[in-house]
Amino acid sequence: MSNKTASLLVQGYEVVIGFETHAQLATQSKIFSRAPTAFGAEPNTQACAVDLALPGTLPVMNREAVACAIRLGLALGSHIAEQSVFARKNYFYPDLPKGYQISQFEIPVVQGGEVGFFLGDEKKTVRLVRAHLEEDAGKSLHEDFVGQSGIDLNRAGTPLLEIVTEPDMRSSAEAVAYAKELHKIVTWIGICDGNMQEGSFRCDANVSVRKPGAPLGTRREIKNLNSFKFMQQAIDYEVRWQIEQIEDGFSIQQATVLFDPDTGETRAMRTKEDAADYRYFPDPDLPPLVIERAWVEEVKAAMPELPRAMAERFVRQYGLPEYDATTLTQSPAMAAYFEVAAKASGQAKMVSNWVMGEVSRRLNNEERDIVDAPVQARQLAALIGRIADGTVSNNAAKQVFDALWTGQDGEVDAIIEAKGLKQVSDTGAIEKIIDEVMTANAEMVAQFRAGKEKAFNALVGQAMKASKGKANPQQVNDLLRQKLG
Repeated sequence: MSNKTASLLVQGYEVVIGFETHAQLATQSKIFSRAPTAFGAEPNTQACAVDLALPGTLPVMNREAVACAIRLGLALGSHIAEQSVFARKNYFYPDLPKGYQISQFEIPVVQGGEVGFFLGDEKKTVRLVRAHLEEDAGKSLHEDFVGQSGIDLNRAGTPLLEIVTEPDMRSSAEAVAYAKELHKIVTWIGICDGNMQEGSFRCDANVSVRKPGAPLGTRREIKNLNSFKFMQQAIDYEVRWQIEQIEDGFSIQQATVLFDPDTGETRAMRTKEDAADYRYFPDPDLPPLVIERAWVEEVKAAMPELPRAMAERFVRQYGLPEYDATTLTQSPAMAAYFEVAAKASGQAKMVSNWVMGEVSRRLNNEERDIVDAPVQARQLAALIGRIADGTVSNNAAKQVFDALWTGQDGEVDAIIEAKGLKQVSDTGAIEKIIDEVMTANAEMVAQFRAGKEKAFNALVGQAMKASKGKANPQQVNDLLRQKLG
């Protein structure tokens, strides 16, 4: 067994994970009614007669929700069905007014496709089974009621795309990487705002374990994982729990479970239903959904450049490593920031280093998005231009960057001048400094000539100190080696 294969095993078991993700679509109205979808309204103020399933009401399909499904299918390389069917998924729950949910079952609108991503430096691919349109249920509220529950139907009828994968993932880290990539895609193409805290992007992880080569084990579904951190914790706990159960001689029962972030444990909520339990049948109030090819082409023409395609272009156009290109295309805003600075400076790799390094570090520390970065892309380009032409050293450039970030007056050149950060590149001046350093440190010179390379670095340090950090480091290195013979 290879090391890579061995690393996928936990206590001799292979972990198998599949995902079901509910992406709330960024439409102004609900999937079958004109009621608004805005988050945070007073309970039951955004539910109309259709959402409440009052007698005599009929659902009417939201065209924009279908366009969102088409965009997702195009982004994931899926087949977009020319004709799909809505079905009634029957179950009773207090926040489901009709007693059934309108969804898709046998013929979904989006079929197949895949999501590609990197786990470290290894490329992974997760195959998709389907993505189908459906309506959301309402919400049961428990925390503000003593011994009772409240029902808020504002969310009832909100359009969802449920995105279902094959059981292709083999670790919690791989599952999180997949979820992050899918999150990036749905926000990038503008079909979902991706707000996990508000429930716009909800993930359910189907987890099972098996001995290598054995049939798939019994899965348990962890519902409503609303952060990537909790997602990894929940899956890791569930894997350990299932292995312990099997090792202790118990069998795993198919179930729906919840993750408690306070205890770090999953707990069973109910026995998991199978498709037959929902008694699916075609909804008689909705005709088949027909999507003409001309509509698909129209949506395709309006699609933005996708993150994976953009990353590949960054590699070709700017000569970036694949890791850099993937990192810089985490959001449209970051990609645009990089590209503006790269084009203006002509130093793509240096811009990449700064955006992934100093810029991202500051943004993370201050919990800011790159669109709110105090240093504009053109200013970063100007600063990098001054590093490239030898005007400032890297250390001095960080001082200039700090001044720009903290809002000090002036542009790059003015700050360099005001702070006296201009790098000394005059050969004569640097030679004079080196001569003085060699005279004052004759013992170090002798050590270097006797073969001690560390003495050279010490001499460079002394020369930089003597120049107060303003000497061009490369020139100091080159001239010092010349003089040392």
